[in-house]
Amino acid sequence: MKHYSVRKLAKLAGVSVRTLHHYDRLGLLRPSVRTEARYRLYGEDELIRLQQILFYKELDFPLTEIKSILDAPDFNLLTALQSHRQALEVRRDRLSVLLDTIDKTMVKLKGKEGMLTDEELYAGFPRERAEAYRQEAVAKYGARVVEESESKLRQMGKLNFDALKADASDIAQSLVRLRDADPTSPAVQAQIARHYVNIRMFWGDSVGGGNVTEAYKGLAQLYVDDLRYTASYLGHEDPAFAAFLNRAMVYFADTQLAQ
Repeated sequence: MKHYSVRKLAKLAGVSVRTLHHYDRLGLLRPSVRTEARYRLYGEDELIRLQQILFYKELDFPLTEIKSILDAPDFNLLTALQSHRQALEVRRDRLSVLLDTIDKTMVKLKGKEGMLTDEELYAGFPRERAEAYRQEAVAKYGARVVEESESKLRQMGKLNFDALKADASDIAQSLVRLRDADPTSPAVQAQIARHYVNIRMFWGDSVGGGNVTEAYKGLAQLYVDDLRYTASYLGHEDPAFAAFLNRAMVYFADTQLAQ
């Protein structure tokens, strides 16, 4: 069996030698072998235990509580890893929101640039497809609503508009990662709340005649009826993902937006 000296283990795990000595004194992580010269040597079991200690530390558990958890007779490593993953995903999503907020604040502090051109407004779409989407929006919401939305977006300036699109892309990726989760779960609903705010920024205030609940539920139905829209999330049409997104959005509208 391979063993690591305290210095090698410290370097491997990214902690200090002093930290490992402290864990030893606490009985939290004892070496598997002590040589006659009193050198500490750590094996694979200690390597895995140290990983668990560092996971729990990352989640702000005190060392005494970590020791109690790891020493409990019913401690299960696989269950612990699954729990760590879920907790870290929640933290990752929260940090993503915070980073997005910082980016938007920085953009705002830098000030607006000139108004967006039509080409910048529909960048990324072939001209014919962009015009087709615009005409469909006009048919659904009316020319005045579409023009008001476009006017508001133009006034954002390129930096703000790029930040809005980047936010939309991040939300889409988060929802794709969560596609196998319960659409009504807190993790999914947190991303749907971001989606709603982002969509409202693209829409402006006139879509739905002021009835945001019905407007958002209408978009949820559109995702199911026209798979081109959810295909933009995945790169291909996927009815199952469209149904997931529809259910999550309708639940959000009914529980958070209902008048």
